[in-house]
Formats: sequence, C-alpha cells, structure tokens
Amino acid sequence: MDLGLRGKVAIVAAASKGLGRACAEELAAEGVKVVLCARGEEALEAARLAIVDGGGDAIAIRADVSRAEDIERVVAMAMEQYGQVDILVTNGGGPPPGPFDEHGEDAWKEGVDSTLLSVVRFVKGVLPGMKERGWGRIINITSIAVKQPVDGLILSNSIRAAVTGFARTLANEVGRNGITVNNVMPGFTWTDRVDELAEKQSAASGKDRDEIVAGWEASIPIGRLGEPRELGALVAFLASDRAAYITAQSIPVDGGWIRSLL
Repeated sequence: MDLGLRGKVAIVAAASKGLGRACAEELAAEGVKVVLCARGEEALEAARLAIVDGGGDAIAIRADVSRAEDIERVVAMAMEQYGQVDILVTNGGGPPPGPFDEHGEDAWKEGVDSTLLSVVRFVKGVLPGMKERGWGRIINITSIAVKQPVDGLILSNSIRAAVTGFARTLANEVGRNGITVNNVMPGFTWTDRVDELAEKQSAASGKDRDEIVAGWEASIPIGRLGEPRELGALVAFLASDRAAYITAQSIPVDGGWIRSLL
C-alpha cells in the first residue's frame, strides 16, 4: 500500500533499535526522509546505514531526549538538513521498573524529563512549522500501562498517563490546523525494555526468565509477544493522509492483552 508519504520529513526519537528503529524503517520504506536520534552512537549509525542501504534518506543525531538542549539541536539540525518536519514520533526507553519504595524523588524527576517533558519539548519545536503548512502528524509511543497498569512499573504507569492527557488535549487544539495527535500503546514486544523487565521480575520472584516470558505469552490472546515492525506499520499508517480523520486516540498494539471493552 502506498501511503502517499514520499517526500515528507519525520523525526523519530530513540530510533537506534527496538520500536523506534522499526518506526523509522517503516516510514523510510514509504519514502519519508527520517531524522533518527538516540543516545547510543554505534547502534544509531547502524540504524541509519540500514535505512540508507535500503534506498532511504536518513540522518542520525546523537541525543539524550531528557535534555532540552539536545531536543532543540535535533529539531534545528532536521530543519537545516530538510527544511521542515512533517511527522514527529516521540519515544523513549521508559523509566526504570520497580515498586514505589524503590524510587526516590530524583527518579520521578528524571522520569518526567525523559518521558513527559521530552514529548512537550519536541512538540514545541515542530508545531509552529506544522501549523504554518497546515499539515502535521504527532505520534507518541506510550504503553499498554496507561490503559491497564502493569505491576512493577509505577513510574511508567504514572508518567505515560500524563503524556496521554497532554496528547488528548493538544489534539483538540490543533485539529483545525490539519494536525493529528495520536498515541500508540505497545504491549509486550521483543525489545531491550521487555528483556530488562523480564530480568527484573525473574530476580524478584526467583522464577526463570523463560518462565516469566511464558507467563506473559499465556496472558496474550494471540499467544506470543509482538514484533517491533508490527507497531511500526501502525505508526506509518497514522502518519499518512489515509488516517487524516483519526486523532486524539490511544491505540493498543498488544495482541489483545488489554481486557477492557474500549
């Protein structure tokens, strides 16, 4: 399916691997010029080369999304290279797992910087241009935890819920400017984040890591963990004109794990 995205420009955060890289690759396959940013320089360059070797157009910028100055630099370099930003995909590794008693105030502040304020700062950087052109797509990668909290993820459950509130309100403000704002909620997906969570739960419970993963799979109607490319495909669709009437939504990609009706 040609989504009509050729020539558009996207910033994809935390794009060196996992969900971010999958989103960047899907967008690049549709002809989008992609600006990748992440902290790990080696993995970031590998992601860029994979896109370029596949015929795509991409630049890579080492950045820590918890730092306001790094986000400003990413937006500035995207503008310098391509002249505009049409699509923003916010993403991050997420706050560390653990129960309430394990996290001091600094952990909460760091979680807000990396997970909430990173979204606010990226939007602040790209929104004026989107309004001027009358077209834009803002897509935030959040988590199933905002719909059905996951035990042991109190930081993520709390702070990603704030991102959802921000996005839902922003969608009301910018819809008439031709800009949509949506969230995608990945479920248990094969990424480094899920590996970290499995190891944490294994250490806390004494169960084998494979037993932890098997328990997750048993809780998912489809019976397996997701693949990053499956979420990337939804992000590419939401970025397209075919999804122009979809906004203010939080859409799970979870194999049916969330049990609510809506």
